[in-house]
Amino acid sequence: MIIQPTSLAALTWAGAASGASAESWRVGAVLAARTLGFSEQMKLVLQIGALTVEAEPPGTQLPSQFQVRVLSLGAEPKLEILGTAPVDQAVSRALRERLPQQNGYAPLLATLGALAQRPLLRQLPAPLRAALALLEHSIRTPTEITHGLGLREAMKRSGLFLESQLAQPQTDLEMLGEDDWKAALLRLANTLDRSSPPPHPNDQETAPPLIQRGLVAQPRAPMPEPLQPGDVESLLLRLHGEVHAALARLEVAQLEAHNAGAWMIEIPLQGEGGQDILQLQLTPNADDPEHPTAWTFGFAIDLPRLGPVQGELQLRGLRLSVRLWVQRAESVERIERRFTELSQQLTANGLILDQLTCQTGLPQPPSTRSAVLLKATA
Repeated sequence: MIIQPTSLAALTWAGAASGASAESWRVGAVLAARTLGFSEQMKLVLQIGALTVEAEPPGTQLPSQFQVRVLSLGAEPKLEILGTAPVDQAVSRALRERLPQQNGYAPLLATLGALAQRPLLRQLPAPLRAALALLEHSIRTPTEITHGLGLREAMKRSGLFLESQLAQPQTDLEMLGEDDWKAALLRLANTLDRSSPPPHPNDQETAPPLIQRGLVAQPRAPMPEPLQPGDVESLLLRLHGEVHAALARLEVAQLEAHNAGAWMIEIPLQGEGGQDILQLQLTPNADDPEHPTAWTFGFAIDLPRLGPVQGELQLRGLRLSVRLWVQRAESVERIERRFTELSQQLTANGLILDQLTCQTGLPQPPSTRSAVLLKATA
């Protein structure tokens, strides 16, 4: 496969050719390369040797690290992607890199909320304001996911499928760049990286991937403590780390989906007075030969009014079983009052409802793994 850089993000080609980088960028040279993300124009950003370049997406997902051979130079050099490591080996290496960096979306959403409440946010550089606005635009509303097509679109734009959609020739790149959660995170991370290097992770405890932990209803994180009037720099520094941690969490979920046979999806939602996180798990039931289209659909969310709620929907052909778990007893009564309406809606859509229950208390996650995968000690 050939990639052809369209521009140099850090240096112009003329300047690079006359400097020290010209030694390595000679025809036939083999260079180390790694993917950095996407630019504002949805160009693929790569670090090749000592240079950072932009290129059109190659039509397939690249590993985090690989090698290229220089085929030709000039204003737009041509590079050949060499054979990469076996997929499993590349996935394992990428997981090792990202697991110590990951964190949930809740701290990031709390910091975004705190920034939005500061009037001096309007005085931030225009590219940063635009990146923040794009990220806020990519957060779904409850109304958007209350019907099937809206929920499906929210899942597609959750960031988990960004690269696969970029590989499709009919994809509207401009629309994808505006609606996709990961694309918005990458743009904000790229904007913040221009002013300072990415922060190093400080947490010594490494949580396992989402797919190994099972569904967990995640509460909102508290907003950062009030700062001195006009002090936005501390929030931006905090935001910088949380954006990269959220990206690492999302990329771990993408890597885990490679072999897990299931999808773990997290969708940020605009709620009352803040943002909530809807966690979804989709698992095809390949062990059911009588119903080859059988699925198990799980979800978890922590809502201020209802508290933690978890559910499991099992679909076998047209037969559906629904089980709900709620932590608060008073919330069970509120949900059960809607059972008749829910049953009628499911029947009207041609489904046969075999079970519909709601009980107090949350189920234990099926995983027996520790909540901490690695704890470093001095």
